[in-house]
Amino acid sequence: MRPTAQQDIRGPLPEGLVRAIRGTAGDIATLLNSASDTTVPVPDSEWTVGEAAAHLALANELMADLAAGHERPYGDGTPQSLAAANEQSLATFGERGAQPLASMITEQADAFLDATERVAADESADGPTLVTPLGPMDRHVLASYLLTHMLGHGFDLARALKRPHMIDRDRVGLCMPFMLSAMPRVVDTAAIADLAVHYAIRLRGGTAFGVSLGDGAVHVSPTPMERPDCTILIEPVTFLLIALGRRNPWRAIGQGQVLAWGRKPWLAPRFPTLFTAP
Repeated sequence: MRPTAQQDIRGPLPEGLVRAIRGTAGDIATLLNSASDTTVPVPDSEWTVGEAAAHLALANELMADLAAGHERPYGDGTPQSLAAANEQSLATFGERGAQPLASMITEQADAFLDATERVAADESADGPTLVTPLGPMDRHVLASYLLTHMLGHGFDLARALKRPHMIDRDRVGLCMPFMLSAMPRVVDTAAIADLAVHYAIRLRGGTAFGVSLGDGAVHVSPTPMERPDCTILIEPVTFLLIALGRRNPWRAIGQGQVLAWGRKPWLAPRFPTLFTAP
């Protein structure tokens, strides 16, 4: 959910978010430290385990720099430009060893948290605006971005190494500030060109939000409208995996993890196709 009060975006990050960032970085490090071969391919990806881990280490370093207020240009926010920036950064960074990358991932997550703590006392009334690869964000949304990014690639590493992943309902809830902030920036403009619909998205036992589409534009609200055209009820972990392009939505529907109702329930399967995971 987006912050709704001044005190929500100033001061230290919520303790639960701090724990989730440290815990996820630690879970990923544990995965990597158990890996005997980093040339193992990541399923549904062009990267190996070593390349995915190197990307995570570099991304955590980037996020730490952004949190400290440094400008780090990294693509223009489109999926294509971000992919190109990722490949360029990997080409100039040669480390692929599991243990050095595990250490860098946790060290840079800690550096991010240290940076956010240092600048918290100096914030203006509205909080700082930080320039990120997916647009301007305050520190709290950026922290949610960091967590979301680590969970997505942590899931990939867990699949590659055949180990349990670290995504759970609580961590998904902490990803929602970033998800709502980024959604308008990753919309597929061609896919929504002819669409006029009000969606209500409800995570089972958690967040609910609204997405309205019309005239080629998208508006995301932290609360759904009273009479949406289509209400989607979805299991939280499934929501995040579909949103990050890690789960087939049709399979999730077939397994009963997604339910839909309203005046236009047939529009539910179309919803994930309206966005492109960065």
